[in-house]
Amino acid sequence: MGSASDAVRKAWSACFRRGRTPGLRTAKTTLAAVLAFEIADLLHTSAQPILAPLTALLVVQLTLYSTLTSGLDRVAAVVTGVLVAVGVAGLTGLTWWSLGAVVGISLVIGRLLRLGSNLLEVPISAMLVLAAASTSIGFTPGSPGLETTATGRVLETLIGAAVGILVNVLIAPPLYIQPADDAVGELIDKLSGFSRELATALRGDWSRAEADGFLQGARNLGAEVARADLHLGRTEESARLNPRGKVARAAQPRLRTAMTGLEHCYVSLRNLCRAVLDRTYFVAEHDLDGAYRPEARRALADVLDAFADAMSTVDPIATDEPHARRSRVLVEAQFEELRERRDRLASLLLVDPAVDAAAWEQHGALLAAVDRLRVEVEAAVRPTEGPWRPEPVHARHLAAVRRVLDTLGRRDRPEESRAQPGPDQVGEAAGRPPEPQPREETV
Repeated sequence: MGSASDAVRKAWSACFRRGRTPGLRTAKTTLAAVLAFEIADLLHTSAQPILAPLTALLVVQLTLYSTLTSGLDRVAAVVTGVLVAVGVAGLTGLTWWSLGAVVGISLVIGRLLRLGSNLLEVPISAMLVLAAASTSIGFTPGSPGLETTATGRVLETLIGAAVGILVNVLIAPPLYIQPADDAVGELIDKLSGFSRELATALRGDWSRAEADGFLQGARNLGAEVARADLHLGRTEESARLNPRGKVARAAQPRLRTAMTGLEHCYVSLRNLCRAVLDRTYFVAEHDLDGAYRPEARRALADVLDAFADAMSTVDPIATDEPHARRSRVLVEAQFEELRERRDRLASLLLVDPAVDAAAWEQHGALLAAVDRLRVEVEAAVRPTEGPWRPEPVHARHLAAVRRVLDTLGRRDRPEESRAQPGPDQVGEAAGRPPEPQPREETV
């Protein structure tokens, strides 16, 4: 019964999340589809201009940036498909081999244009234009029906894409700050809850089954980390090309700093569980107290409780709640408590490597995971400087062009410049030993 009520509560909060207007995206998508249909119908693009609302429906995405890129990709896909159909139709009608040629050529061009999820729109548009023209008017190569169908399809796509983009720009361009805040807060709750459960188990009757279960539980937290990172990525995307993006750019450094620290905390928790499992399986099953003495297990449980307490203080700072400033003062005391409990655990795990080398190595792995946990939870609330500045939208395309130009430039260099000897080779030819090169330190 409890799980059912939790599922209902989660579904309700997803529909009516704080900071979100219920039904806004549904209303915007519906409005875009209706407007696109009406405009295409007024322009008489075709007898049933259903492609315009379909394009508007597909173009309206979660963020303004993805709406724009989706619209441009879809227009490029449709125009490419239409041009392929026109080119093939100028030579022949609709046959099995012309259909195969259209599909093959369309897919190749679509991949070259890197249309992503809109790749299949290229051959679909080409086939529809070819089929519509051949069935509506007794099709022959160069038939005027082909030009009418192709023009109508391109116009409807342009109308749908334009309407979808304009609706998303003019009516509350979406910002996904609150969902990211909620996802980060839920991830903090999951990490602290897992730590408290592990602490409780360590104070009880420890066993190999417990070690196996908690290691698997730690690994399962990876899905929560990925979900939170997905929401934060959506927040960053919503700040691009958005007239309201200033708010998201201001929130991004706080959320990204917290997310990076929490992701590393998850990795450290997983490593901690692995270290405990390795030590548990190293000793005989009937002598599990030989893995960790009861007082050592209680000390490790105290460390995990201190970590969970620190995480509860990190939550309002990471999610920028009203009392975040007061929490930043309290978190220092939590960090100091965590350090003191870590030192107590280290004193209890102290062992002479000459007496028990395996225990010394395994206890060292556990303490390393605890130290990393402490460092990363402090990093999650590190103060940030200034708003986030995303790279320009065209930066990746310019970088790709530069790489291509650099590659072509290297190929065009004369062979003599490539074969010029280095200073070491010149020295060796003159009978001198090569000069020593600086050595990089490894981290």
